[in-house]
Amino acid sequence: MPVFFLGSGTAAILAQSKAASPYYARINSFGFFGAYSGDSSHILMGDAQNRKLLEFGVEYGRKLFVNRFVNWQYNGEILPVALESDPVVQNTVNQSSPEVETYVEPLAVQTAACVPGTQSYDETFTNNGVSVTYIGTVSTACLRKWTIGEGISPVGFQWNFLPRKKLQPIFISHGGYMYSTQPIPVPQAGSFNFTFDFGAGFEFYRSKTRSIRAEYRFHHISNHDTASQNPGIDNGLLQVTYSFGR
Repeated sequence: MPVFFLGSGTAAILAQSKAASPYYARINSFGFFGAYSGDSSHILMGDAQNRKLLEFGVEYGRKLFVNRFVNWQYNGEILPVALESDPVVQNTVNQSSPEVETYVEPLAVQTAACVPGTQSYDETFTNNGVSVTYIGTVSTACLRKWTIGEGISPVGFQWNFLPRKKLQPIFISHGGYMYSTQPIPVPQAGSFNFTFDFGAGFEFYRSKTRSIRAEYRFHHISNHDTASQNPGIDNGLLQVTYSFGR
């Protein structure tokens, strides 16, 4: 009987010690996230302007090392929905001379951001001694074209600092690829692009197993010169993730 009580007491002490871990750091974690960027510019390498990104995906994390200063984790992401938006220019020509007519030019995607407006033209052309003057206006409308794709970032790491706190500063980075149904960000670029990102934010642990993370990332898309054009896209991406695990 004393041996039984001694064994039960030892098991209870070990269970309490395990439950009283000072770290908010899961061994394995899974998460769902959404990310959005409303603009792009030449931040580091990309030249395509005014591109938008909207992403929905899942992630897996695995603890690699933890102490009282940092929790180092593997972090991989899968993007079943990756939407990229390009600015599309549509020009409408309203000619008043020599004949009155209106026609709409085909949609055109360009690297620079679209600027709406109306411009007048007055041009004279001479052919075989006969001069004809064309007069009219060109109106530019700015539209958007969304392209759907998917992506995966199998190489990624996350560093959580001060893992004993419920609110932890983080740094995160990934590398992977994105495949789209059409070439992005211009028709002469490729449908297959490489991606990488890095950023910082905060992770708030509601409990030892569940948390909410928000970070701001630099996100880059590039075909690495595998197509005739490679303007690249640099975005500032805001991402929110709900994670759980043990």
